[in-house]
Amino acid sequence: MEERDFARLLGEYRKIWNNRLLEKEGESNEAILKEAIARELRDENSHPRVRKPIHSKYYSAVKRILETDLSNEAKLELIELHTVLVEKMS
Repeated sequence: MEERDFARLLGEYRKIWNNRLLEKEGESNEAILKEAIARELRDENSHPRVRKPIHSKYYSAVKRILETDLSNEAKLELIELHTVLVEKMS
């Protein structure tokens, strides 16, 4: 993956998920963003009995990103990051 401005992307991701705590002391913006996306894809914010499969969560995440008013560049970068992570997790 090419060089990314993870501080900017994390800010854009926060606009989508404004109720989530996305900070860890001593962690880089890249690590925080990737962990937040991985938790989203694993559906860790839901009760274990109602968790959805990873590809279902990926579809929901992409749809949610596309429906935002973020710039097209930010949307593409976030979708690409989701895609890379879901491929690693599958």
